[in-house]
Amino acid sequence: MADPITLGLGALVLLVALIAIRMPIGYAMIIVGAGGIALVNGPTLLLSQLKTLAYGQFSVYDLSVVPMFILMGELAVVAGLSQALFRGANAWLGWMRGGTAMAAIAGCAGFGAVCGSSLATASTMGKVALPELERYNYSGALATGSLAAGGVLGILIPPSVVLIIYAIIVEANIVTMFAAALLPGILAVLLFLATIAIYVAIWPKAGPKGGAADRAEFRAATLGLLPVIGIFGLVLGGIYGGLFNPTPAAAVGVALVWIYGAARGRVKLATMKTALLATAATSGMIYLILLGAELMKIFMSRIGLPQQAAAWIAESGLAPMMVMVLILLALIALGCLMDSLSMILLVIPFFWPMLMEINGGLYQGAEGSGFGMATDDLKVWFGILALIVVELGLITPPVGMNVFVISALARNTPMIETFKGVLPFFLAEILRVALLLGFPALTLWLPGILGG
Repeated sequence: MADPITLGLGALVLLVALIAIRMPIGYAMIIVGAGGIALVNGPTLLLSQLKTLAYGQFSVYDLSVVPMFILMGELAVVAGLSQALFRGANAWLGWMRGGTAMAAIAGCAGFGAVCGSSLATASTMGKVALPELERYNYSGALATGSLAAGGVLGILIPPSVVLIIYAIIVEANIVTMFAAALLPGILAVLLFLATIAIYVAIWPKAGPKGGAADRAEFRAATLGLLPVIGIFGLVLGGIYGGLFNPTPAAAVGVALVWIYGAARGRVKLATMKTALLATAATSGMIYLILLGAELMKIFMSRIGLPQQAAAWIAESGLAPMMVMVLILLALIALGCLMDSLSMILLVIPFFWPMLMEINGGLYQGAEGSGFGMATDDLKVWFGILALIVVELGLITPPVGMNVFVISALARNTPMIETFKGVLPFFLAEILRVALLLGFPALTLWLPGILGG
């Protein structure tokens, strides 16, 4: 049998080739993972694994939260939450230079907290905010760039489906991951707002001042924010406060969003049916990818690839932090080619065991072994970093799905202008990653407080 590195790289090349010819990634992972197990250990072992693998994978209680939060996001799209968020944020920020773009960022953050999908956040907020940005003569680059970048806030600000999937893969506590994501999520919003302020200070004509809302309009817009803040606060506050765990919290969120949408006449029988069907389709896709990822994980562990890779890195003399940086750079590159959920499911089962090996004592130095932190802390820290850089692929050429979504809405703005517009936000995200790398406490402080 070939060495683990050769077998593992060959499997990954085959997987990428299957994805390149447009095979659904779930099927591609199942084919490569099952084929690899059969090649290494024989078809008998594969059949034995398949007999109970799907049930064992999908009967995990934590997975029940996934369709609930997806349904919450689908209902949020049709309930009109985006309009209320943008209107309220614009009433507070729109009077400043660049304020309407800042309101779009704030709206994306709020909607992403309820929706949890980057593409849905970019698309929905784009439809709401673009007309206002065009009305105030914002430059095409700043208008579209801020919306494309604002969409990436959806994956990290809890509740996030991708964050839940990561927690399940590495066997982390979902509530702990939500707590760890909160400060980095707020940091992203602040950095994006600062980016817009710097942008319009350099190019004032790019983001003119908007009109100040009169007292009645300001009051109405602010009151419109209260239901959204209430939904977000009750769901996350209930989780952090120990009132309920994530699955009942998601059910409460679905009920509250449905009530909000029904009261506004937006959620009816037809839209409810559409939301349920979309939830079923998305959940089925995620579960299929999960099965494929588990087969890939079994295959990689049986050939010993993570352990072999960790030993190879140890022999290379690279410091643990340099290994982490190289992994994050690889994730940014991969993010240009595939969506965030697929990539998390594909690469985390490979990278995480390798990082555990490194943290377990392969490196000995003045600061102790590995990264100088407990394994539970490492999985939280790495997870937040990984999710941030994975999302960078949504605004990075050549794919940049958020850029394509916004460009389809802003037909008068060339796509190259949108890519220019997202560049300052990309640099802000790199700064955020550097801060989280240099100061792990930004990620670990809140979980430690809540856990204590």
